[in-house]
Amino acid sequence: MERNIMKELTAWRNKKAGRMPLILHGVRQAGKTYILRELGERCFKNCVYVNFERMEVISGFFEGELNPDRLIRLLEEYFSVKIVPDETLIIFDEIQACERALTSLKYFQEEAPEYHVAAAGSLLGVAINREKYSFPVGKVVMKTLYPFGFDEFLQAMGQGHLVMLIREHYEKREEMPDIVHKELLIWYRRYLATGGMPAVIKEYREEKSRINVPEVQTLILNAYAADMAKYTSDSESTKIRNAFYSMPAQLAKENRKFQYKLIRKGATAGLFGDSIAWLVFSGTVLQCDRITRGEIPLSAFRDVSAFKLYLSDVGLLAAFANIPAESIMRDEISDLFRGALAENYVAQALKTGGYQLYYWTSDTPAAEGDFVIQKEGKVLPVEVKSGENTHARSLKHYRKLYEPKLAIRLSEKNFGYEDGGFAVPLYAAFCI
Repeated sequence: MERNIMKELTAWRNKKAGRMPLILHGVRQAGKTYILRELGERCFKNCVYVNFERMEVISGFFEGELNPDRLIRLLEEYFSVKIVPDETLIIFDEIQACERALTSLKYFQEEAPEYHVAAAGSLLGVAINREKYSFPVGKVVMKTLYPFGFDEFLQAMGQGHLVMLIREHYEKREEMPDIVHKELLIWYRRYLATGGMPAVIKEYREEKSRINVPEVQTLILNAYAADMAKYTSDSESTKIRNAFYSMPAQLAKENRKFQYKLIRKGATAGLFGDSIAWLVFSGTVLQCDRITRGEIPLSAFRDVSAFKLYLSDVGLLAAFANIPAESIMRDEISDLFRGALAENYVAQALKTGGYQLYYWTSDTPAAEGDFVIQKEGKVLPVEVKSGENTHARSLKHYRKLYEPKLAIRLSEKNFGYEDGGFAVPLYAAFCI
């Protein structure tokens, strides 16, 4: 199953001058190991794969001097393979389990840049932020792998021609033929139910059925909960799990601002702030911060006291809320949660596209914009509507205040222009 990030990884492989070791991080089970192994098969003659969670003996190699030549020699002896510069890919998987291996990347960059070293870590963000790791700042290239976006999902399902069609109509801002538009809305709903986790898509594609999809999604959610217990103390893990389990309730309301009281009675930021940070750093949730002004730079107007959280994968959110796929396909779910799924889907698409997530509010009059992004030196408001009703009073108020060059309204309507805004079908969110 092809991933968009492969182009970036191939460019890293082919870079000659100034190449640094690569760290690929992201939420667990997003496909980091698979994509690095795929890179090894496609672009190198051979590959040396080290998993620090499973191969404790190799962690011992890093207890001595972190000299790249010494480490290469030890790896060659252990795997009985010759490691040749520009021909061998060295993969350090689950690198957060070996702090010294993480530190060694600095010396590979400084003393042996001719070797291709790629590391992966599911909970790397947590390890770096919660432990005193000697992180090789400025010595590595950091890339994030997210779950499959809608475009990658279509490609995986053999519908690559539809991706090209969506991009073409988005760029030309032309209406999609009605029959294709309706077909794409069906695929969009399939994606809401399936999501972008590789194991789930593989199950759906190979079995040509969604019967076992919820089971696979539940296994992934259980694995996330297991990580919370494995990598934190008992008291911390309980708080993290409580915050995590509140996610469906957090999104199943008109105002999707995160509310601590929905975790449990008496919950506060002081009690659960670190738990939220764990979920964010692990990639399990996506944080969308409130801003008070729609002006550049958006980060200057961030309100640290208010934020929204979305799940890293919209399909997992549907499974978490126990929504049958048939109910999504037939549009037989609560309007509030239909809106929650649409917002989560858009948050995922924007984050995957490289945007920092913000939303905007105004007190007088009371108004809220779903998303505001900074693109090519401009501020762009993005409104999300789950159906065809695109009345958006808040967006009008925002446009009156800040006069953006372009405003996007995502809904189930076809491409077009409405009230000075660009109407974009939800299935084209990845184009933004």
